[in-house]
Amino acid sequence: MINRILATPKVRKFARELGADISNLKGSERNGRITEEDVKNFIKSSKKSTQVQVKETQKPEPKKNIIDHSEFGEIEVVEMPRVKRLAAPLLSESWRTIPHVTHHDEADVTELENFRKNLKDGYTGEQKKISPLAFIIKALVKSMMKYPIFNSSIKDEENYQIILKKYFHIGIAVDTPHGLMVPKIRDADKFKISDLSQKLKEVSDKCRNLKIDKKEFQGGSITITSLGGIGGTFFTPIINPPEVAILGIGKIFQKDKSENLILPISLSYDHRIINGADAARFCNEIKENLGKNFAYNLSI
Repeated sequence: MINRILATPKVRKFARELGADISNLKGSERNGRITEEDVKNFIKSSKKSTQVQVKETQKPEPKKNIIDHSEFGEIEVVEMPRVKRLAAPLLSESWRTIPHVTHHDEADVTELENFRKNLKDGYTGEQKKISPLAFIIKALVKSMMKYPIFNSSIKDEENYQIILKKYFHIGIAVDTPHGLMVPKIRDADKFKISDLSQKLKEVSDKCRNLKIDKKEFQGGSITITSLGGIGGTFFTPIINPPEVAILGIGKIFQKDKSENLILPISLSYDHRIINGADAARFCNEIKENLGKNFAYNLSI
């Protein structure tokens, strides 16, 4: 039995013009009658399917080193750590698909450092050891409250939709023997400075001991990656998608021959969402929040 294709001459012509074979369509009207809307939906779904196939076809094969280095001298082949193996394709995808731009700036943290180094325990009188990163997190959160586009993600590129997050889960890049891990400090806006410092220690220890749940690496607002304990000034950190920005922190240094202490900051951002003016204003806000009198207004 031959199946009848129910469609008006107008719909058939419409389908021919769009290159759609209506024999493959299932009509939404009574008795399977095909409408123009059915044709449109068919074309749209076919286009998406083709795009997926093209992406899969164009997916680059992993590159293999074809040079035999042993010809030039003694070598040793070792396995890449599991954490780095897991991170490698994500980093490559981020760099390949996100238009990165990095804004470099300097924050004067002279008063903040003096304040931090002179913190005393109210009961024992001993110096409180609080990580500079705890203050940076607070300054960053305050800046994001003023510029919420930095606490966003792209929801749908095709329909140009952006998710603006109302929470503040700050990713912290932790250097471990196994590779770089980025756990989140959840609801960073709700903690005092001393609690944030303790949280940083806890998540860092869990990462180094491989005792952190994989869920702790998801759902971030923005990431901070710090080289302050090692050295260096400016660099270009890679964005941790689906976040749209990452803040790189260098080592504090003295500017010229003055006594001023300078914190180098490097903000990489997704240029599809954030432009240069946004980045400059955001960095100015971070500098302001790390500057004079900021620490004195915080709950320690």
